[in-house]
Amino acid sequence: MTENLAERLVRHNKGFVRSTKRYAPFKLIYTENCETGQQARKREKFLKSTSGKRFLKSLLEKKPRGIVR
Repeated sequence: MTENLAERLVRHNKGFVRSTKRYAPFKLIYTENCETGQQARKREKFLKSTSGKRFLKSLLEKKPRGIVR
């Protein structure tokens, strides 16, 4: 969850975020916009759940590589 996606991705890829440092580099594959922070937190929690991971996996399987919206 962020208001500046490009900056957040750069910070993760440069290793500034301790919890994700060892997994870098990252590639952005999916984004969503939410009206409020509360909605964003709720959606992020879902996407990190088993059901949410299945949802993301199904999206990736349907889209040709290189085309991400």
